[in-house]
Amino acid sequence: MEASNNSSSSSSNLAGSVAQAIAVSLDWSSTPDARKAAVAFLESIKTGDVRVLANTAFLLVKKDWSSEIRLHAFKMLQHLVRLRWEELNPTEHRDFANVTVDLMSEIANPNEEWALKSQTAALVAEIVRSEGVDLWQELLPTLVSLSAKGPIQAELVSMMLRWLPEDITVHNEDLEADRRRLLLRGLTLSLPEILPLLYNLLERHFGAAMSEAGKQQVDLAKQHASAVTATLNAVNAYSEWAPLPDLAKYGIIHGCGFLLSSPDFRLHACEFFKLVSPRKRHVDTSTPEFDSAMSTVFHILMNASKEFLYSSGVNAGVIDESNIEFAEYLCESMVSLGSTNLQCIMGDSTTLPLYLQQMLGFFQHHKLVLHFQSLHFWLALMRDLMSKPPKSKVAAHSSADGSDQADKEKQKILSFVNDDICSALLDVSFQRLLKREKILHGTSISLGSLELWSDDVDSKGTFGQYRSKLLELIKFVTSYKPVIAGAKVSERIDTIIKSLLLSPMPAQDLAVMESMQSALENVVSTIFDRSNEIGGGHSEVQLGLCRIFEGLLQQLLSLKWTAPVLVEVLGHYLDAMGPFLNHFPDAAGSVINKLFELLNSLPFAVKDPSTSSARYARLQICTSFIRIAKTADKSILPHMKGIADTMSYLQKEGRLLRGEHNLLGEAFLVMASSAAFQQQQEVLAWLLEPLSQQWVQVEWQNNYLSEPLGLVRLCMETPTMWSVFHCITFFEKALKRSGTRKTHLSSQNNSAASSTPLHPMASHLSWMLPPLPKLLRAIHSLWSPSVSQTLPGEMKAAMTMSDVEQYSLLGEGNPKLSKGTLTSGPGSLVTMSKEGYTEPNESDIRNWMKGIRDSGYNVLGLATTVGDAFYKCLDSHSVALALVENIQSMEFRHIRPLVHSVLIPLVKNCPVDLWEVWLEKLLHPLFLHSHQALSCSWSSLLQEGRAKVPDVHAILAGTDLKVEVMEEKLLRDLTREICSLLSVIALPQLNTGLPSLEHSGQISRVDLSSLKSLDSFASSSMVSFILKHQGLALPALQICLEAFTWTDGDAMTKVSSFCGALVVLAIFTNSVELQQFVCKDLFSAIIQGLALESNAFISADLVGHCRDIYIYLCDRHPAPRQILLSLPCIKQHDLLAFEEALTKTASPKEQKQYMKSLLLLATGNKLKALVAQKTVNVITNVSTKPRNTVNVAETRVDEGEVIGLAALS
Repeated sequence: MEASNNSSSSSSNLAGSVAQAIAVSLDWSSTPDARKAAVAFLESIKTGDVRVLANTAFLLVKKDWSSEIRLHAFKMLQHLVRLRWEELNPTEHRDFANVTVDLMSEIANPNEEWALKSQTAALVAEIVRSEGVDLWQELLPTLVSLSAKGPIQAELVSMMLRWLPEDITVHNEDLEADRRRLLLRGLTLSLPEILPLLYNLLERHFGAAMSEAGKQQVDLAKQHASAVTATLNAVNAYSEWAPLPDLAKYGIIHGCGFLLSSPDFRLHACEFFKLVSPRKRHVDTSTPEFDSAMSTVFHILMNASKEFLYSSGVNAGVIDESNIEFAEYLCESMVSLGSTNLQCIMGDSTTLPLYLQQMLGFFQHHKLVLHFQSLHFWLALMRDLMSKPPKSKVAAHSSADGSDQADKEKQKILSFVNDDICSALLDVSFQRLLKREKILHGTSISLGSLELWSDDVDSKGTFGQYRSKLLELIKFVTSYKPVIAGAKVSERIDTIIKSLLLSPMPAQDLAVMESMQSALENVVSTIFDRSNEIGGGHSEVQLGLCRIFEGLLQQLLSLKWTAPVLVEVLGHYLDAMGPFLNHFPDAAGSVINKLFELLNSLPFAVKDPSTSSARYARLQICTSFIRIAKTADKSILPHMKGIADTMSYLQKEGRLLRGEHNLLGEAFLVMASSAAFQQQQEVLAWLLEPLSQQWVQVEWQNNYLSEPLGLVRLCMETPTMWSVFHCITFFEKALKRSGTRKTHLSSQNNSAASSTPLHPMASHLSWMLPPLPKLLRAIHSLWSPSVSQTLPGEMKAAMTMSDVEQYSLLGEGNPKLSKGTLTSGPGSLVTMSKEGYTEPNESDIRNWMKGIRDSGYNVLGLATTVGDAFYKCLDSHSVALALVENIQSMEFRHIRPLVHSVLIPLVKNCPVDLWEVWLEKLLHPLFLHSHQALSCSWSSLLQEGRAKVPDVHAILAGTDLKVEVMEEKLLRDLTREICSLLSVIALPQLNTGLPSLEHSGQISRVDLSSLKSLDSFASSSMVSFILKHQGLALPALQICLEAFTWTDGDAMTKVSSFCGALVVLAIFTNSVELQQFVCKDLFSAIIQGLALESNAFISADLVGHCRDIYIYLCDRHPAPRQILLSLPCIKQHDLLAFEEALTKTASPKEQKQYMKSLLLLATGNKLKALVAQKTVNVITNVSTKPRNTVNVAETRVDEGEVIGLAALS
């Protein structure tokens, strides 16, 4: 490797030129051309003569050069070893390795930068990785000797030992699997030398660091401390894969355990335990040795936890942040340990309960981060323990049976999860259901040092996710100890209520009461779950639970709260008791009476804005009736007449608004759904008759629906406007909540001749539906240019997109809504607090139109499921006028729900004998416009980077980027909905006459004499029906083809089934046009679609379509062969070999694989949907989990800061 005397001068000159190029490339003050030339020169060196590269780089890593140039030279050497090592001969390999090891000795200098030392160690590791086991065995004695020379040398050797296993255990594409296995084997065989070395380095340099610190020898102490840190990092790299018994045998576990007591090194030492704790016992591992080592880990961590929990208990509220960080590491390790290796201490009746107590201590800790960590343990433990009911099994299995043994282990652990632990878990969970932001300033709530969840918590998810975990834990504990859970929740609610009764401003102190409602709901629903016997079937337990919840219910019923916020919360508490009422129906009447009492205690007029909270509370009380009707089930049936009488009385007195009446009516429908069919009909008749008297009147239809501007007048007539809205929304609820079960509906004959009234709403559709298309037609017409130009400003403003819709499209979540704004239908927002009293503003009109549109669409869609009643009371012409007359003026955000809520249900449920009458009128305008609009928008998106959609005119504000995001979201949503419609058209139940391809035996050719006309399938296949009508077929097929070019995998997934049906029809019919389309256009489009990575998920189906087309149609049409032969990388003999391979297998799976291989070959692996994506992991010199705080001593030394030794601070 050494240059001769004659060439030393030229080598030095070249090194100088390379150094200058490095400097220029790193200097941003250099001109772009100069930097470009420097980079090109450096690349020429890296790709030129490998020996010149080596000589030059070795010269540049010397101390004569700046650190920047030396670092770059080290990277050049690493590049050589990684990518050009094979170009050197074996002798040169050894010389290269020796020079590099000598470099480690040279760089072991106190003044050298940490980065240079790290790169040197990394280079040695890279050489070992490339050269293999033999070199490693040769170098090991040298490295051991080097480490004994001093702290800096020890640090370098530890760095190298750290890099080496990380390079192996982290999957890296550069390292061949065989080499990786050989090197791993070599390292494993060397563990008896490596692990004692690491232990000795820890022991020696920790003692030296403490000794030098005591002598105030700061520099020496820092060097020894750096050696300890580097050794711990190396230990952590081995902890992930070295056999656990070896880590124990050679003292590593003991050494790291000792360092847990050192403030300077405990974080790194705890990292070791965090990596070791989740390791599982392998099948070939000696169980006693593994369990013994893991038991040692348990005891070490438990001792450290004991000290921390004791000190934090004594000094609550004044814990140093560094202690909290250590405790977080410690708790995380304890969680991993218990979640994975609890069996290692299962036989120790002292250790196991002590461990559980310590985990409870973390769960109870006032610091949120520690509580949050331990929550994962308790949730996983209780979920596992309660996965099966903890009942003693019948002695049907022998003790050797695995499941029986597992149950015994669960029972043993459960025996230690005693009443006190369950009580504590519940107490803490109840406390922490409260969010800090909910606590108002100046309230009487005292939290002490308890840290509640707040919005500024980092990387812990959302409060909703955290609360759901707490509630899940509450459910598991309740399932295990129902009496304790019942008593605890009752006790806490009693305390809260008494506190509120004594509070001078109870409404401000309501946060705790609100937080406990979800806890009560989960406890009650778990205890009184219909699928389980209450209290395990024990009468004493049942009696005790009954007394607890009767007492709580009586306390709730006795409250005389009238403030709206208090009334709202009390209503939620009462509906949380619904499952209890299902088992103890005697109390149902009292709850219903109390809810009506609460409703009557609140003012219903909203002329004064200050009463809007009362309006909201009234709606919430009405919603409570629905919740109770769902959970209390048949216990409410005896009270239906009383509820009906009260509703009638309140309505007669003018003390029940329409929105409230609708909610109570919906509750009535829920109650009736558990009753007999006749009773459902009676309830519907009672609820709908008053609405029919208003709805069928011709006067309002003539006044407001006869011409577009009539709708403008309707929006100025507030009472009528809201009356129309409430009629439609209640029709929607009536259709959703009533009817027989799906199992009964599925037996219904799909024909217009079937007139059996299986749905209680069938008799009401005749008066309910006719006005609705008129109303929807009037709304749709507002967007037509001729009408929109004549609209008043407020109406035009109402047609723009709301903030809520924009936030939804951006995926930013909804903006905060006032309590007066309610979701009164799927996706519709209606400000019902203003109902009937104030002039509608722009926002009211917008919400009203959206509500009418959404609920109106749902009514039509749901009505198609009722049977032939829908088709008898409406004619297809009027419906087509209403829905698609103005489709060219509709925005994408309006077409999508129209397709989803109306057209897809209609296509699914339309009787076969009415396809001709209904489908062409509705689908032809839709397909025609959708093809034109989608094609234009996708072309714009793919070519210009921006989807041009008509909705952009409805977006009033927002940055260009946000508008572009919303446009693309609107385009993709509509694309997927149209493709969903195509997939519905191809559903098997709508194509019962479609033959199935034979996928067994050798390739079968279809008998040409058996081919039928396309028309012969039109009455038994909706796809065939579509193809029969050219006006429907052409745009539908164009959408199908173009979808392959649109970068939307979801849309492609949906349209694939439609393509499959087209292929089958092309195979079994004699339609020349369809064969031409499938063999030429579709086959080519599929291959084009496979070039898009977005279609990877559906690629197997697309290849299957190609296989079917080729196998069954290539003899009838030349296009498939021609298309394949036109691909850039295929030869004639490749195709012949493919065809021969197809004939030799009867497996469709193998045939698809052949087709996939041929397509990849023919395109030169350019089909991104088929090319397997390789994940290349970059080796990094970092720990397994990044931390926000800087705690790695290596980094701090590099930055010239004082290391963590307290004695030197």
